[in-house]
Amino acid sequence: MSSADAGSWSASPLDRDAPTYVAGHRGLVGSAVWRRLEGEGFQQLLGRTSAELDLTDRTATFDFFAETRPRYVVLAAAKVGGIWANNTYPADFLSVNLQIQVNVMDAALEAGVERLLFLGSSCIYPKFADQPIHEDSLLTGHLEETNDAYAIAKIAGIMQVQATRRQHGKPWISAMPTNLYGPGDNFSSDTSHVLPALIRRYDAAAAAGDESVVNWGSGTPRREFLHVDDMAAACLHLMEHYDGPQQVNVGTGSDLQIKEVAQIVADVVGFEGRTDWDTSKPDGTPRKLLDVSRLAAAGWTAGIGLREGLEQTVAWYREHARDA
Repeated sequence: MSSADAGSWSASPLDRDAPTYVAGHRGLVGSAVWRRLEGEGFQQLLGRTSAELDLTDRTATFDFFAETRPRYVVLAAAKVGGIWANNTYPADFLSVNLQIQVNVMDAALEAGVERLLFLGSSCIYPKFADQPIHEDSLLTGHLEETNDAYAIAKIAGIMQVQATRRQHGKPWISAMPTNLYGPGDNFSSDTSHVLPALIRRYDAAAAAGDESVVNWGSGTPRREFLHVDDMAAACLHLMEHYDGPQQVNVGTGSDLQIKEVAQIVADVVGFEGRTDWDTSKPDGTPRKLLDVSRLAAAGWTAGIGLREGLEQTVAWYREHARDA
């Protein structure tokens, strides 16, 4: 498709028999997307572990696309982590994510991929953006300094999608999820995001009969959380119903203070002790609530409530990851 063909794509169901590559299919988002596509009847799902295919290896990535010729791609592969990891290893987060994105999108372009969805992150928006954050807030202010390197990499991914649309007429799109959680999350004590970190901490405290739990920061920042199965459903919906150069926010449209979220986690795992807050540790962005009106206009809204989602996630953690 050349630039002259831009806008020729029209909303329609994806071909369930077409080769479909989920980059990062073992990660939190990728595994949920895989489950969703499998449940929707996709017959030729393609996935490679990082051991099987290193997406920072440009030659190997191009060879994979040339061999498999996917028609659709969901680019969910990324190096991710929480505040501590992002603040400690910014060069790694910038370099690895840029390499993955450029290699996959360049290879997809050469292989003639029809529809590609790039998964970003809500951290692309300015630290003090007006709330709720509209897509137009991109590049209007300073980023949160604890994860600015990761954010810049994701912004570059959005730009590459937009540039590919302009130059080559490809109907590729970008989706920016809010804070995600669910089965398959990273529960590492060093690199996890806030919600899995809370689950691990409170579950361990409940099992040990501890009297108190100490969390980072003040607990006053507000966060929005989306179950990863909802995210997967939104991805497929967007690939079948949305075509535009601007990234689409994906979230619930509501948020809570971290203190409130911590209390829900404590209730779900059965912890009855005291919660203390270490205010010497960073809070991060004071509030991050996405404006999801563009997503709603495309015909999709979230369906899994936070407590319901946390109950599912805690059950999965206790079965699969508690002893990891």
